[in-house]
Amino acid sequence: MKQIVNEKYIDMFPIPKGIRYVILIGGRGAGRSTVSSQYSLANLVAPNYFRGAFMRSVYADIRESCYKEITDRMDEQEVTNKMKINDNEMEITYGLNSLKAHAFRKSSSGHSAKLKSLASYNQVWIEEAEETGEQEFMTLDDTLRTTKGNINIILSLNPPSKNHWIISRWFDLSQAYEEDGITPIKGFYTLKLKDDVKDVLFINTNYKDNIVNLDAHTIQRYEKYKETKPDYYYQMIRGLVPETVRGKIYKNWKIIDSIPHEARLVRRGMDFGWFPDPMCLVDIYYYNGGYIIDELLYGTMIKNRTIADTIAIQNEPDILCVADEAEPKSIDEISDLGINIEGCPKGKGSVSYGIKTVAGLKISVTRRSKNVIISYENYAWKEDKDGNPTGEPSHEYSHAMDAIRYPLVSLVDSRMDPEREAKQQIEVVVRRDKYKKDQSRKFGTS
Repeated sequence: MKQIVNEKYIDMFPIPKGIRYVILIGGRGAGRSTVSSQYSLANLVAPNYFRGAFMRSVYADIRESCYKEITDRMDEQEVTNKMKINDNEMEITYGLNSLKAHAFRKSSSGHSAKLKSLASYNQVWIEEAEETGEQEFMTLDDTLRTTKGNINIILSLNPPSKNHWIISRWFDLSQAYEEDGITPIKGFYTLKLKDDVKDVLFINTNYKDNIVNLDAHTIQRYEKYKETKPDYYYQMIRGLVPETVRGKIYKNWKIIDSIPHEARLVRRGMDFGWFPDPMCLVDIYYYNGGYIIDELLYGTMIKNRTIADTIAIQNEPDILCVADEAEPKSIDEISDLGINIEGCPKGKGSVSYGIKTVAGLKISVTRRSKNVIISYENYAWKEDKDGNPTGEPSHEYSHAMDAIRYPLVSLVDSRMDPEREAKQQIEVVVRRDKYKKDQSRKFGTS
């Protein structure tokens, strides 16, 4: 094969020894997917040991992105008939070498995929890597441990906001300027690898680095965005890192140092999770016409007993906890442990209704609620390819926001009347007494 590689990416051929991560960040039309597929194909037909994976966050998104890029490269090189192709599994084999599709999630609903089968792989290309959570990436990174050749992970992505884990892990930021080098672009930054990072090859590109492969209409459309959608232009076309995530859902939340003594605890909220999705448990206080959010528990693989124990040792443990009704078994288990908990009804339009409800409230967050703050800063609307909001919130940063939305909706919903709450308080006392008696019988205590 004789692949023509954009000279901006020539340092990848081959990836130098000592480099584990190749990070390709920039604007649209820069050819990152093309060069990643070229590199994957080059290794597939090379004589050396090669087990390669091409990945995205959700399995269903792979066929029309990474897989299509690789099959297009094979067609261009006229080598398709030399490959053994399993189209159903999106697996391509050449001799003893192979390339196969994998994903972090089986579906957009958040069910995680098993990554143990990747232990023998020595190359992984993650397309749209900004969609991948840090915990998911760490699990993958720890899984790759073959000694048969250098291990490389290629991350190709558009620039996320400045507090995304990829940015904070590997990069320092500096003020971005217009092309004159003088006029600062407010709210945008350029990237530089941190001084202590030695195992990363970083290549930053935008459409101007690939202009020979773009038609005039595409270039004209990209440049027009500077006038019609400047935020989209600077991030998605120029490839700059924004201060704030585009399409941010909630705004003007206040960060406070502590909970005022006069604040009244009125609810708890919880979003269930296991892995890779975290669970989140928060306290909701009412104060001075608004609500204060205080994070109690956040993490992956946290058992229901731990959740119940965490609530039990809080002040006012009988306060109602409103959780995701999609896990009735977990709700029943936590309820059986003496916790006052119920599910938040979900149905068509419930997410949109809940977001509008929360957006209309005055919200403060305690400074110690670090995961809530990160989620608040990054919680945004999903967008189509032209940067238009789809009306659906992003998944990655939704867990803490859902944990907050459930109880706040229950507070402002007219169905939550005083008589119902009084009845719930009686029910939780009965459940707790029953739980204590069951424990006494189990351990022979009184």
